[in-house]
Amino acid sequence: MRALLLLFLLLPGLAFGAASNVFTTPRDSVRLISASNTGPDVQLALQFQLAPGWHIYWSNPGDAGFPPGITAAAPASFGPLGFPPPELFHQGPVTAYVLPGNVLLPFMAHNAGPAITASAAWLVCANICIPEHATFTLPLTGGPAPEAALFTGPKTIASPFPATIAPDGTLTLTGPTAAQVAAAHFFPAAPGMLENGAPQPLAFTATGLTLGLTLLPGHPPITGLLELTDPSGATQSLTLAPAPGPAPIHPPYLLLAFLGGLILNFMPCVFPILAMKAVLMSRLGGVDTKIRHEAFGYTFGVLATMLAMGATLLALRALGAAAGWGFQFQSPIFVALIAWVIFALTLNLAGLFVLSAPAALGRLPVQHSISTGALAVIVATPCSAPFMGTAVAAALAAPPLTALGIFLSLGLGLAAPFLMLASIPRLARLIPRPGPWMLYLQRALAIPMAATFAWLAWVLFHQTGMQGFLLLLLGAAILALALIRKPLRPLALALLLLLPLLRTQAAAPALTLPGAMPYTAARLAQLRAAKTPVFIDLTAAWCVTCLVNEATTLKNPSVKAAFAATRTALLIGDWTNKNPAVTALLAANHRDGVPLYLYYAPGAATPLILPQILRPDAVQSALGLSGKLGY
Repeated sequence: MRALLLLFLLLPGLAFGAASNVFTTPRDSVRLISASNTGPDVQLALQFQLAPGWHIYWSNPGDAGFPPGITAAAPASFGPLGFPPPELFHQGPVTAYVLPGNVLLPFMAHNAGPAITASAAWLVCANICIPEHATFTLPLTGGPAPEAALFTGPKTIASPFPATIAPDGTLTLTGPTAAQVAAAHFFPAAPGMLENGAPQPLAFTATGLTLGLTLLPGHPPITGLLELTDPSGATQSLTLAPAPGPAPIHPPYLLLAFLGGLILNFMPCVFPILAMKAVLMSRLGGVDTKIRHEAFGYTFGVLATMLAMGATLLALRALGAAAGWGFQFQSPIFVALIAWVIFALTLNLAGLFVLSAPAALGRLPVQHSISTGALAVIVATPCSAPFMGTAVAAALAAPPLTALGIFLSLGLGLAAPFLMLASIPRLARLIPRPGPWMLYLQRALAIPMAATFAWLAWVLFHQTGMQGFLLLLLGAAILALALIRKPLRPLALALLLLLPLLRTQAAAPALTLPGAMPYTAARLAQLRAAKTPVFIDLTAAWCVTCLVNEATTLKNPSVKAAFAATRTALLIGDWTNKNPAVTALLAANHRDGVPLYLYYAPGAATPLILPQILRPDAVQSALGLSGKLGY
């Protein structure tokens, strides 16, 4: 009887000779196991048996948590833990990569003796998270190890399919077809690569599939795990390190850029310049040849300047600068220079001086039109028309030649009205003949030009404070004296001495909405975690489209009532000066300029992007109150 009892006591040791002591709680059961019973190099694993509803975290935990870790007692040493494919876990605005159920985390042990002692720590979560730790002792007694069968489960493999990742986040995999893949998801190997909670739209091409990822600014090289699910529900996990690839650019981007440039002609930034140009063309008296020269000169000026601006943007971004559409207006020096140019045009249109071109330029019949085209592009950048945001974002994510093609399309749209005059003689003949009316119209155009100068002075005040504002007015006075009195024109060089004195400094917020708070990523996360609806206005003092939307829509009584009725929190991201937090949010939503309007519904994983030309009914519709407030 004693021998039989001894045999029963020995049986557990025989069955679990390659397993350690077990750490047990109502949440989980954890032990250390081995694939063999001998060293010095042996494959081990941490085995978790998690209660229903509880999970631990993957090697990249996502937006929250931390992965398990284990350390060896000397003289043994451990290699890195291996992780099976994770599952997505969404909780409010937080997206994590988790491991539920029965989880095995294998690793190699080196210089193992007759027994291995290890300390492990992990975080186990359900509705609450509890950090846990334990010390395990694993005897290696030789002989068979029944636990070896646990190490033969499904393995992740290196992808056999060529893969590329484009700057816009498009992951392209060559090989799999729609008949083979029903769903796909990419899990980044480390934090900071992509927005974990963003959707990953799956599409198929003639050669494989594409997956849309939302990359984070300044991300490291993209690596991770791609999980493919076939129509039967079976999954395959592939490790990926996609090579950099070009952003896919489709013809619609060229069309969007052209339409955006065309609409830009009707925006308040450009209209004074175009009206001035129309008056100058009227002086030609309907002469087809002269009008064509003027129109082609204007088009050349627009296209050359648009190309130069596009090339500058691409170069700055290649150097790591966060430059987007209208970025130059974040420089007080640039704002002052453009303000003085506009002020000079105001004096010219008011008849206070006539600026004659040098003799060499005077022989060029279109030199004035070229400079007008260049100026139209420069003053157009504070405005953003419909379709432009998507097109410019695509350009800045595309290969250089494709990007420049998109900027050319934008320029062609801006130049299209005058280009039509050059191409269709009948239109040119419709231009009114010169007469006394032109003098009165020219004087009238000085008013919007003066308003443009006043607006730029307001922008500079909010960038530099009163000091910069007074320097701008001093420069304007010097410029007026130099232009009106020819002997004093060398005095205009004094403007260059004022420029180094202009410095960006903290000033009063240029844009405010009742009850709004400045945007920060932390504040947005806090509001979303509390299930509060959030409306974000990304704007700038130099953005005319932003100012018009603010006056006509965001301060509209019906919109303010809608915000109050839905208890929507308002956040303003001011991009008047450089603001990395606003730049990052623009990039996360595939935009490279303001305005951008985002609405986060309670519990929504991604925001709703509202139109750039904002109307009250669009905001009310986003809030779910369209037509319900009686305004």
